[in-house]
Amino acid sequence: MIALFQKHQPRLIVVVRFFLGLTFFSSGMAKLYFEHSFPGFIGPVWLEDELSTYGLGLYARFIGASQVTIGLLLLTQRFATLGAIMCLPMISNIFMVTVSLGWQGTPYVNAFLIVLNLWLLIYDYPKLRFIFAERHMATREISTRRSNPKADLIWAIGILTVLASIPLSYIHLEIAWGLCALALGGIAWNQLRKKKK
Repeated sequence: MIALFQKHQPRLIVVVRFFLGLTFFSSGMAKLYFEHSFPGFIGPVWLEDELSTYGLGLYARFIGASQVTIGLLLLTQRFATLGAIMCLPMISNIFMVTVSLGWQGTPYVNAFLIVLNLWLLIYDYPKLRFIFAERHMATREISTRRSNPKADLIWAIGILTVLASIPLSYIHLEIAWGLCALALGGIAWNQLRKKKK
C-alpha cells in the first residue's frame, strides 16, 4: 500500500496543488469581483463588507489579491513551491480567525487545507533544504537563465489579463468572465504545451 502511494505521489501532489490553487484563486476573485459574482466554493465573499465597518476594507482587498496570487502560483506547476510557502501563513491566519470567531465547521475545513499545504511543503523539501543548510554554496552554481522566454511571456500576459478582468467586472460582468476564462485557458494551454516538449 505504501509503495503504491509513493509511486503515485507525484500525481497526487499535482492534484493537491490544483485543488488548493483553484480554491484560493476562486476565493480571492470572488472577493474582488463586482458584487462577488465570481464562482468560488469557499468564502466568505463578503469579507470586505464585514471588515469595512472596522476601517479594514483595504485589508480585505489585500487578502483577496493575496489569495489570487497564491492560487495562480499553485496552479502553475513551475512556481507551485513558492505558492505553497505563501499559502501556509494565509491558511493559518484564516484558521485562527475562524477559531477566534467561533465559526462552526469552518476551522475543520481550514485544518484540512493546512494538512494538504504541509504535505506540499514536505514533498518540496528537497527544493527548500538549502534554507536549513549550514552551507549553501551549491545553490550559487544553479543557473537562473530561463529556457523558454516565450512561454514565460504567455504566462505573464495571462496573469495580467486575469487581473485586468477584476476592474472590468465593474463595467461589464460577462465580458470580464469571458476574459478571465480565456486567460486561464491560455495559461493551461501554455503549461500543457510545455509539458509535451
